[in-house]
Order: sequence, then C-alpha cells, then structure tokens
Amino acid sequence: MILNVSAVLLFGAASLVAVKTKSAGGGAALVLFMFGFFAAGTGAYEPIHNLVQASADAISALGN
Repeated sequence: MILNVSAVLLFGAASLVAVKTKSAGGGAALVLFMFGFFAAGTGAYEPIHNLVQASADAISALGN
C-alpha cells in the first residue's frame, strides 16, 4: 500500500506539534524553518525540496 502525503502537510503538522509542546530544540527550529520555505515557495524552495525528496527516496529504499 502506498500513501502519498504532501510535504507541506507533514511540516505543518510537525510545526503544530512543536508549538503545542513548546519544543525549543534544534529539530523543532529546523522543521519550522523548512515549513516556512515550503509554504512561501521562495528561492530556497528548490534546494530544500531536493533535500527532502532525497531523504524520502532514501527512506523508501530502506524497505526494499
């Protein structure tokens, strides 16, 4: 079974959790930073998108 979820939806949910739990760690800051670029679609969108896509491809390849 294949499940497709938008990166914006994932980062949005992670941002909501980070804010609700009052997480102030580096991981939460990185998630919020990346979500901002995905949502805004700035010039940094392409490198961040490529990084996330490569990470997703690597994780999916682990199951094979």
